[in-house]
Amino acid sequence: MTQERAPKPHDDLQGIRYQVAEAVGGLMELWGFKRIMGRTWALLYLAAGPLSAAELGEALQVSPGSVSMTVSELLKWGVVKKTWIPGDRRDFYLPETSVWKMVSRVIRERELLYVRETNDRLTAAQKDLAALQVVGGGEAGAGSTAGDPEQRAALEVLHSRIAALQQLSQVGQLLIEQVLGGRTIDVVGLQKALSLVTSPLPPHTGDSDDSKPPEST
Repeated sequence: MTQERAPKPHDDLQGIRYQVAEAVGGLMELWGFKRIMGRTWALLYLAAGPLSAAELGEALQVSPGSVSMTVSELLKWGVVKKTWIPGDRRDFYLPETSVWKMVSRVIRERELLYVRETNDRLTAAQKDLAALQVVGGGEAGAGSTAGDPEQRAALEVLHSRIAALQQLSQVGQLLIEQVLGGRTIDVVGLQKALSLVTSPLPPHTGDSDDSKPPEST
């Protein structure tokens, strides 16, 4: 693994660029990306013109291999693009300057995908749970839990908890889709929806507030 060294600013303007690049790199790291990806994009974004891989390597104080891997990942996410300068055979790079375009793409291709996968898994879990429950109140068959009150209670608690998680996941998906669609978010409606994402705690025998120790005679 290539160890990044602290870049040395060549002038006051470059020093400010490095300062901003470090801040953006830290933010991108919190968002699940590599710090160097944020730093590289920020330096391109703040530059007066396109930069070559060599110039990026010098500014970031990292190896050519590290620059190549970083730029490849940024190209995959569509946050930088290649360009050329007449008379120069090297590849140069420009940043995507629409911050919203970058953020919305990541949210659409990562966060929204994760939320949808979570919804699918929770739905599958509810179906598996339903298969364990007795349908219609008929007689219990082999392996049925109809005659086991404790097991039935556990199934009911599990069902309610998964249902609450489904509600939360569905609210999250709706919120992401509204943001990506540029629609106005109904904050009051969102608060009401989130307030419904609750499930009661299961009762505990002998844990009631009115339970009293037996009186001594």
